Amino acid sequence: MAELDTLDIIVLAAILLGTVAYFTKGKLWGVAKDPYASSLAAANGAKAGKTRNIVEKMEESGKNCIIFYGSQTGTAEDYASRLAKEGKSRYGLETMVADLEDYDYDNLDAIPSDKVVMFVLATYGEGEPTDNAVDFYEFINGDSPQFTSDNEPALGNLNYVAFGLGNNTYEHYNIMVRNVDKALEKLGAHRIGAAGEGDDGAGTMEEDFLAWKDPMWKDLAEKMGLEEREAVYEPIFGIVDRDTLTAESPEVYLGEPNKTHLDGTPKGPFNAHNPYIAPIAESYELFNVKDRNCLHMEVDISASNLSYQTGDHLAVWPTNPGEEVDRFLNVLGLGEKRKSVISVKALEPTAKVPFPTPTTFDAIARYHMEICAPVSRQFLATLAPFAPDEASKAEMTKLGGDKDYFHEKINVHHLNIGRVLEIVGKGKKWSNVPFSVFIEGITKLQPRYYSISSSSLEQPKKISITAVVEEQKLPGRDDPFRGVSTNYLLALKQKQNGDPNPSPYGLTYEITGPRNRYDGIHLPVHVRHSNFKLPSDPLKPVIMIGPGTGVAPFRGFVRERRKMVENGQAVGKTILFFGCRKSTEDFLYCKEWEEAKQIMGDSFELVSAFSRENGSKVYVQHRLKERSKEINELLEKKAYFYVCGDAANMAREVNNVLAQIISEERGVPEAKAEDIVKNMRASNQYQEDVWS
Repeated sequence: MAELDTLDIIVLAAILLGTVAYFTKGKLWGVAKDPYASSLAAANGAKAGKTRNIVEKMEESGKNCIIFYGSQTGTAEDYASRLAKEGKSRYGLETMVADLEDYDYDNLDAIPSDKVVMFVLATYGEGEPTDNAVDFYEFINGDSPQFTSDNEPALGNLNYVAFGLGNNTYEHYNIMVRNVDKALEKLGAHRIGAAGEGDDGAGTMEEDFLAWKDPMWKDLAEKMGLEEREAVYEPIFGIVDRDTLTAESPEVYLGEPNKTHLDGTPKGPFNAHNPYIAPIAESYELFNVKDRNCLHMEVDISASNLSYQTGDHLAVWPTNPGEEVDRFLNVLGLGEKRKSVISVKALEPTAKVPFPTPTTFDAIARYHMEICAPVSRQFLATLAPFAPDEASKAEMTKLGGDKDYFHEKINVHHLNIGRVLEIVGKGKKWSNVPFSVFIEGITKLQPRYYSISSSSLEQPKKISITAVVEEQKLPGRDDPFRGVSTNYLLALKQKQNGDPNPSPYGLTYEITGPRNRYDGIHLPVHVRHSNFKLPSDPLKPVIMIGPGTGVAPFRGFVRERRKMVENGQAVGKTILFFGCRKSTEDFLYCKEWEEAKQIMGDSFELVSAFSRENGSKVYVQHRLKERSKEINELLEKKAYFYVCGDAANMAREVNNVLAQIISEERGVPEAKAEDIVKNMRASNQYQEDVWS
């Protein structure tokens, strides 16, 4: 027999190794499973060990009601969780909450008719599905979605419920839930109750949700033969004291998002499940006046796998201010236990613990819970049975049950949970409330998204953002309501520029991060790709409307085209309409526009509008109307039209003015002009990046 050469030995060894692996399932060299490995698995798109078959999942876990969510900022996920808890406690349903991206949809036809599927779907941006709902939306709205059986109609067995989250300042208001509802009905599915719609633009999202769900439950109970019972709190999560561990123990999470961050070796891909701790390359204030200031911040992504395109968004992962963390823990009687180590365990198989454990009460409140967000009326009703005395219980019951009273006492003041408990309890500790109630009832702290104000052509490895530091003075409240993320950014800017103990507006933040990993000059981030983009043809004219920090993506656009000109490339007409209060106060990037003009010549023009400079208030829409003839001519040359900023007022008025311009300049009825504008939107010739 011929001797085996080296290659033969390697091949045989590989085959042997594969055979052993197959029959032992890797147990011979397996390592202990990280209890929070799901974070990193999600970060890498892996769902190891989890079935993507929803029917199989419901059967193995004994569920008869699944609530799917499509969520971008966490609100839809929160509503889905609330529906699951209420369905179980009030009607005895066996509920589970499910992320749409975790499952396949071709077997929706196999869900038995004695079970129900709920869809809680947010509409993102200009009528787009949220990131986790893209595949589902494309599947269900496809020309002929393929299911596992040949049922006729395809989804004749499916009973479903639908609620949408939208914003009426956008043209495609709640289009996600409307289109999904239409597609499901077309496929033969049976909707139970009305399809609900919440309106963030009108500020009525919470009340819209509450008004929808009560008749929905009544219809569902009738359809499925359910009997309502007295709702009793049943925890989804168990809290276990870990007395053998301290906050210094290496296995204790102090705010790290997953195991690789805990080990100090974070790995990509960096995304919505796994942030990159980016060095802050530069930060400064663009203006600083009595009641407002604005930041420019640049982060370095050169040591990561992150990339971006001009027009994308940077997601910033904030932390809560120390004052509110202290307030929250103290009112619960946990101030002295803040560094105590606990584990949080799911008490039912489909529940997901929303942060890694073991951890501390301080880390949960600081890094993982939206404790600064305005509190919901339904959550106050949940807390009433655990009140420290009868007077507090009666007040919480009234606040939870009386919409007008809640609005007057809580909503208009934007009170968070810690402040409400302080006021209602009149200084008494709410130590009777199981901590699991807060884990289940308070939304997970979400990243904040900022339009990127740099050009990837000019600086591919550095990302800049532009942010006004937010505060809102409210009647009947001593201190202003302050934005969590922008004040956190201001503290980082102060630290990066030499202040050893920054405290913007008296607020302090753990800017050094868990275990000093951020050291005050790093920021957890990821990139979210956007469809808000310059035309692929650089010769196309562009018209940009961006007052205030709405100018952020247009700084990136202008710098992109400026760089093209520097590289010897021709570009089309580039007009920017920028508005602010005064030319001497908040004129963002004033010198940069002058430099762009010198380099780009006649291809670039800045049109400014100052609302507080003279007696009359001049806004960008006024300047746009003044240039009617030129704007129409550019549009007839297929110019791209962009708007960024306030959706409720500015963006809506710009839309109306544009229709007026087209009507007057082309001599067509205003209804026809409005149709032209709608067609521009549909073809991406008109793009918006707006917020309410």
